[in-house]
Amino acid sequence: MKSILKTCTALTMVATFTGQVAAQQMLQSLGAGEGEVSIVAWAGYIERGETDPNYDWVTKFEADTGCKVTVKTANTSDEMVALMNEGGFDLVTASGDASLRLIAGKRVQPINTALIPSWSTIDERLQNAAWHTVDGTHYGTPYVWGANVLMYNTEVFGDKPPTSWNVVFEEQTLPDGKSNKGRVQAYDGPIYVADAALYLMKHKPELGITDPYALNEDQYKAALDLLRVQRTLVGRYWHDAFIQMDDFKNEGVVASSSWPFMVNVLKAEGAKVASTFPEEGITGWADTTMLHADSPHPNCAYMWMEHSLSPKVQGDVSAWFGTVPSVPAACKGNELLTDEGCATNGYEEFDKIRFWRTPTAKCEQGECVPYYRWVSDYVGVIGGR
Repeated sequence: MKSILKTCTALTMVATFTGQVAAQQMLQSLGAGEGEVSIVAWAGYIERGETDPNYDWVTKFEADTGCKVTVKTANTSDEMVALMNEGGFDLVTASGDASLRLIAGKRVQPINTALIPSWSTIDERLQNAAWHTVDGTHYGTPYVWGANVLMYNTEVFGDKPPTSWNVVFEEQTLPDGKSNKGRVQAYDGPIYVADAALYLMKHKPELGITDPYALNEDQYKAALDLLRVQRTLVGRYWHDAFIQMDDFKNEGVVASSSWPFMVNVLKAEGAKVASTFPEEGITGWADTTMLHADSPHPNCAYMWMEHSLSPKVQGDVSAWFGTVPSVPAACKGNELLTDEGCATNGYEEFDKIRFWRTPTAKCEQGECVPYYRWVSDYVGVIGGR
């Protein structure tokens, strides 16, 4: 970390007078990079053109900085936390249900925003967000954000797309005349309890749920009961994006919570799928690039965080994954995202999304069910208990 601290004053001066490009040049001229950077990331977040040559925000970074990027794909937030606990990584693209756990566990370190010249370009709604800022200290750089959409088969639903999450929570006959039993999926992660709670907010208002991540014992029990009903309908609990895509193509799955990434890839392949925001509302994620407390390559890590905020990268990631950039400037002039992309992906829906965060015992209600209970009980639900 000493070398990055030595560059701080010079970098800040350069950034002040000549901006982002000069700041990166200063880092390079000082030989700040250690030659590599390792990132724990969601599938599709770090692309080098191997899946589609149009989507590559790694190759040029490596050429410009000399920092070779390696990626460890994680399928759930719990897996990300486990990997960061093991160590050996520099960065993680953590969602809100992992970020505060990583901060509390001292697995990530505060960042020096002076070393990130593009920090000032971040959406003001995200700069001081509660999932990466504690007592005014920033523990990461916002990456992209988005929603957990309802993906469905357009041949099955025809001209009547689903308007409610009930197609995955309650047994029913779908527009093709067949039951949904065995043809729907649910997310294989404890945070999915919040999706059940969000559904109950509309369908059982007498429970008094106002926050799907802050549930008292009665509210939590109702959510688990709903998930146990869902268990009788689910053909597979998904956590691997590519397996879910295969299930929609080849295994008869017709409706599930999903990410825009899978919707976009399947559409590009010609699959008969679409997505919607159901009437009950949606959960979502605002992901943060966080620096490991014992990062072996902090200089390259800081250069990656700066690189990740460039409008080009932000726009390309958002076009590929179906997300919204954390840098509003990326919403205009990006060939892949197009000028309509941010609106399409939900830029104006920010206040309507219930972003993932870690449930805690202390809440506005007084006492709520903490996350460790969500973990053990959801395992039980999946196991049929």
